[in-house]
Amino acid sequence: MFLVPEGTTRHISPMSKFIVQPDPEDSRLTRPVSGKDHEGREVDIDVVMERPLTLFLNNQEIVTMMTIGDYPDCLAVGYLLNQNMLHSDDVVTGIDFDEDLDVVVVRTERETDFEDKMKKKTLTSGCAQGTVFGDLMEKFDSVHLPGDAVLNTSWLLMLNRKINTIPSLYLKAGAIHGCVLCEEGRPLIYMEDVGRHNAVDKIAGYMFLNQITAQGKMFYTTGRLTSEMVIKTVQMGIPILISRSGFTAWGVDLARRAGLTLVGRARGRRFIVLAGEERIVYDGGETEENEDRDGTFAG
Repeated sequence: MFLVPEGTTRHISPMSKFIVQPDPEDSRLTRPVSGKDHEGREVDIDVVMERPLTLFLNNQEIVTMMTIGDYPDCLAVGYLLNQNMLHSDDVVTGIDFDEDLDVVVVRTERETDFEDKMKKKTLTSGCAQGTVFGDLMEKFDSVHLPGDAVLNTSWLLMLNRKINTIPSLYLKAGAIHGCVLCEEGRPLIYMEDVGRHNAVDKIAGYMFLNQITAQGKMFYTTGRLTSEMVIKTVQMGIPILISRSGFTAWGVDLARRAGLTLVGRARGRRFIVLAGEERIVYDGGETEENEDRDGTFAG
C-alpha cells in the first residue's frame, strides 16, 4: 500500500526489545566539528545535522520542515495525520522520496481537502519552527481515551532507565528531542529529531504504516509538555503522556479537558502528575540506592 523510500532503514536490534531505536552511528545524522573548549584546547565534537524536507500531498506542496533526515516516510505521513489532512481510514497508495531534492510525496486514493487547511496555517512555538494549522483541534473533543488504562509506577521506573541509557543521538551529540511509544515498562518505538513535533509525527506515521494500534500504549517525550504535544497524543488515541521535562499551563488544561494522564519531571523515582492521576498505580519499584543523582539508574 505504500513505498518505503530508498535509504530509509528500519533499525531493529536482535539484542533489544525496541522495535525501532536510535542509530547514533548513522553517518548521515551527525558530523564532526572542530572548536576550542573553555581552556582554549582544540576539541572535536559531533553535531546533529539539519536538512530541509519539503512535503507534498499528492500534487500540493504542504510545508518544508527541518529534520535530521531519517524516516522521511514516517515523518510525512505522521505530519499529515496529526494535521488532520489524512484520516485514519485513508489509503496511502505511494510515498516517493527524492534524497537529492529533499522532497517527499505522499499519494492517496481519496481527494484531500488540503486547500482549506493551507488557509489556516500558523506557526508553532516548538523547536525547529514547525507548522500546525488553525483547526488542529477539529477532532480533539471527539476523541474518547480509554478509561481503563493504567500506569504502574514500576513501569515508569523501567522506562526511565531503559530510555535514558539506550545509545542515542541525544547522548552522542545533544541538541535533539526524543519520543518513545511504550507498552507497560517496554519502550517500543524510539524516534529522535531536532523538533519534538517531528519526533512524535514519525511515531504516528510509523504506527499508521505498520498498522500498530494505540491500545495499551503510552507516550514518552524528552521535551516539555506543551499544548501541541497533548493535542497530538490525544489525536493518536494514547491515554498517557510522560516527560522528563516540565509543563505548560495550556498543556495541562487540555490534558484535563481530554482525560489524558499527564506526567512530567519524570526522573528516577520522582515525577509529578497534573492530569488523569486516577490512572496511576503506586506499586513500588527500584530502591533509591540504585538511583543516580541525576535521576537515572546505575547499571
